[in-house]
Amino acid sequence: MSLLAEFLAITADWRRVFPQQRTFQRAVRQALGSLVCLGRRCLTRIIWTNGGQHRSWSAEYFLHSRCRWEPQQLFSPILKRALPFCPQRLVGVALDDTRLRKTGRSIQQAFYQRDPMSPPFYVNLVLGLRFLQASLLVPLYRRAPVGTRAIPIRFQEVSRVKRPGKKAGDAERKQYQEAVKQQNLSHSFLAMGEQLRQELDQAGGQTKILVLTGDGSFCNRTCFGRIPERSVLLVRARKDAKLCLRAAAGSRRFYALDKFTPEQVRQDDARPWKTTKIFYGGKRRQIRFKEVLAVYWQHGAGKRPLRLIVIAPTPYRKSHSKKLYYRYPAYLLTSDLGSSVKQLVQIYFDRWQIEVNHREEKDTLGVGQAQLWNVTSVPKQPVLAVAAYSALLLASLRAFGAERGTAYAELPKWRRRARRPSCLDLIALLRKEMAQQPQLLAPLGLEITESAMVHAAAA
Repeated sequence: MSLLAEFLAITADWRRVFPQQRTFQRAVRQALGSLVCLGRRCLTRIIWTNGGQHRSWSAEYFLHSRCRWEPQQLFSPILKRALPFCPQRLVGVALDDTRLRKTGRSIQQAFYQRDPMSPPFYVNLVLGLRFLQASLLVPLYRRAPVGTRAIPIRFQEVSRVKRPGKKAGDAERKQYQEAVKQQNLSHSFLAMGEQLRQELDQAGGQTKILVLTGDGSFCNRTCFGRIPERSVLLVRARKDAKLCLRAAAGSRRFYALDKFTPEQVRQDDARPWKTTKIFYGGKRRQIRFKEVLAVYWQHGAGKRPLRLIVIAPTPYRKSHSKKLYYRYPAYLLTSDLGSSVKQLVQIYFDRWQIEVNHREEKDTLGVGQAQLWNVTSVPKQPVLAVAAYSALLLASLRAFGAERGTAYAELPKWRRRARRPSCLDLIALLRKEMAQQPQLLAPLGLEITESAMVHAAAA
């Protein structure tokens, strides 16, 4: 089995997403072109890489602006095929927002927002789009000594509500304030969680528990107030959050008067530290933690009982000759009161893989570099590119397993041993197989040659 054959088998399920056979073939051609294209991933270069530089480009742009298809349905067959790689009862899904920079002033969805790479002493602004991504955390460490792989299963554009002008009336301003409360990132987080729960049931995971894990931006009253059924929330909390226990029996109060913070729990010597092992960074590591069951966050979760998990700082060295450093402690709040701490902490440590997805999508695959301004095309094209990236990751697992075997290019001598293939390894192998196996691409009307990719990159 080859990587290209598995990729085409996964994308064959996209046929029901598109209204016609020709639009389906055009979408698969663009998906492959966005992966193997050299240079910037503009739509013109993708078309040139596919050998369509001498044909009319209108149909390629109309695929996103006029053709009616739902972008998020591209991830349904990916989730169904990836679910067998998650045998445990808890299925971890990491959610996080990301920004795609834009320069065009005619893009309606683009708005100025805080640059996450700006220094803490000076906040910079960046013009761009905001997307909310969900990635399935596949525990590959159960099959091989490699880390968890995050496979994107959602990539949805989350626009802000347009602020009314200076001449707007009181009714428009009040309508704007109500829209801001209903159309924010937290509500999009909950809506996406409900959609993922339904798709997980359709994929055969009715008995599995969906663990929605995120950073501190989703630790609020909105997210804890409406958790989807058969789902739990696992988020990072502030160290100064005011928590409490249930009031004593016989009291008219619900919340106890004594308040405490996660930082006080960490410094409390009366609560002993516990230890467990998780797989992180290529091997199993021992961590220390404390847990407090049935805590209440009056202003954040109301009367919903929560579970506080405090993870001690992990010592590390940059090299053998450097001094010993300590990372910051982590404070986690979850609505899961019954599962083992080891499983929950493992899922939260695996959440970092969604940051790897963001780096590979923007740096390696150039998601968001396509020059589009149509209000319908702007959110569609990046979703197609991310779905192609997700199908590529899943195809590598199905074709060659979790480890980096002999099918991939040999590593240079200066590089250390890699246990799992990188995104560049997968793209290099895909380019090679597309040139060596043209019979697989014939039904799509596609022919990839090295000279065509070089000419497209130089154009």
